[in-house]
Amino acid sequence: MSVPTVDLRLALKRVFPREPLRVYRFFAEPALLARWWGPRGFNVGSVDFAPRAGGHYRIEMRPPAGDPFYLNGTFVEVEPARQLVFTFRWDPPDPDDVESVADLSFLDFGDATEILMTQGPFKTEERRDLHRHGWGESFDKLERLVAAHGLG
Repeated sequence: MSVPTVDLRLALKRVFPREPLRVYRFFAEPALLARWWGPRGFNVGSVDFAPRAGGHYRIEMRPPAGDPFYLNGTFVEVEPARQLVFTFRWDPPDPDDVESVADLSFLDFGDATEILMTQGPFKTEERRDLHRHGWGESFDKLERLVAAHGLG
């Protein structure tokens, strides 16, 4: 008899009050990305993030206390304002970290954009839940920024 396995993937959905191209700019432009990336209390130091298939990225994360650390990976698929897929790994990694893949779809609802985001697989439920928390708080910040600045 086999034991059911837990799906260690994260799935989130969020609606932003602007059309996809405007929302996508907050992902594609490093200066904008730095304004919302990371959970509450975190700041972004440096950002090397220029989405193009096969390209690499690196984001310096500065926690409220402690030393900075990095997030880096490779862009797998880039369709501006439609799809953004990239690998995701921490440097230095936690012993329970494995490289995962983040897949964001930007769905057009006219004057709103729904982002469907999946990420995984994760090695443990705790690491998946840590990412759920981080993306959730990041998306909260992004939602406020998009609503306030929309970008013409």
